[in-house]
Amino acid sequence: MLHGLAAATAALVLTAVLAAVIRALMLRSGRGGGDAVPHLGGIAVAVATLGVACAGPLLGVAALGTGVAPLLAAAGAVALLGLVGDLRPLGMRVRLVAQAAAATVVVALAGLSPGAGALAVLWIVFVTNAFQLLDTSDGAMGAVAAVTALGLAVCAIAEGRPGHGLLLSVLAAALTGFLVHNWHPARIHLGDCGSLFTGFLLAASAVTVHTRAPGEQTTAELFALTLVVLTDTVLVLVSRGRAGRPLLRGGGDHIAHRLRKLGLTTQGSAVVLGVASLAATIVGLQIHDGRIAPVAALPLALAVPVAVVVLLRVPVYGPASRRRAPRARAPRGAAASVDLAGGRG
Repeated sequence: MLHGLAAATAALVLTAVLAAVIRALMLRSGRGGGDAVPHLGGIAVAVATLGVACAGPLLGVAALGTGVAPLLAAAGAVALLGLVGDLRPLGMRVRLVAQAAAATVVVALAGLSPGAGALAVLWIVFVTNAFQLLDTSDGAMGAVAAVTALGLAVCAIAEGRPGHGLLLSVLAAALTGFLVHNWHPARIHLGDCGSLFTGFLLAASAVTVHTRAPGEQTTAELFALTLVVLTDTVLVLVSRGRAGRPLLRGGGDHIAHRLRKLGLTTQGSAVVLGVASLAATIVGLQIHDGRIAPVAALPLALAVPVAVVVLLRVPVYGPASRRRAPRARAPRGAAASVDLAGGRG
C-alpha cells in the first residue's frame, strides 16, 4: 500500500515537472505548434509512467508481476510511434500496423484462443485510437482516461494482479499530474505520443486483466469502462459520414465541442465527460464484482445511440460542410489537423 501511494505520488509530481520542462524547451525552440501551445506533453506522461513502474523492481522494493514487462514494452513502442507522428506525420496504414503488432504481442502472451485473440487485437487498436480521437478539448481526455485507469486498477487488484494494479494507478496519477498543465486554458497538449500511449496501455491492460473472466461479463464490463470514448467515436464517424466530410479529418464535432455549443465552458465539458466516465466505471466495477448481472450494461448500450442522436442535432459544421475538402498535410513538426494523425479538432 505504501509503495503504491509513493509510486503514484512520484508519477504525479514527475509528470507535472517534466511537462513544464518540455513546454519551456519547445517554446524556446519555437516548436510550440500551430496554435502556439506545445503538443509533446505526452512524453512526460509516458516517461513518468514507464519510469516509475520500472523503478520498483530496479530498487528491489516491488516486482512488476507476470505479464507487466511485455505490456510496458509494447506501450513504450506505441508511445515512440506517436512521438514520430508528432514530429513527422505518418500514414494511417503504418500507424495501424504498428499498433496491431504491439497489441498482438500483448494478446499472444495473455494466452487467449486465436479467435478471441484476433477480436482482442482489433478492440485494442480501436480503443487506442478512440482515446486519441477524444483528445480534442482541454482536459477532456485526461479526465476520462484517469477515471478509466483507476477503475481498471481496482479490477486488476481484485483479479490478483497487483503489478497491473500498480501500473494503472501510476498511469492515473501521471494523467492527473498532466492535467495541471492541460486544464483550460491548456499550456501544453498530449499529442499522439501521450494519447496513443494512454489509450493502448488502458486497452491492453483491460484485455490482460480480464482473460480469466467469463466472456459475457467481460464484454459488458469493458463496454462500461470505455463508454465515453466509444460514444465519442461513434458520434464523430456518424456525424462526418452524414455531412459528407472525410472521416479521418479533424474538426470541432466531438462531444466536448457540442457540449460547449450547448453553453458549457471548456472546463465544464471536461467535468461532464469525467463524471459520465465515473458513473459508467462504477457500473463496470459492480459487474466485475458480481453484484449486478452483465445485463445491467444494456441501459448503457441503449444510451449510446440516444446520446448520438441528441448530439447530432447540435450544429457544428459551417455551410461548406457537405463539400469534401482535400485532406491538408500538417506542417512538419506541428500538430496535425487530422484526428487519427495526431490532430486536435
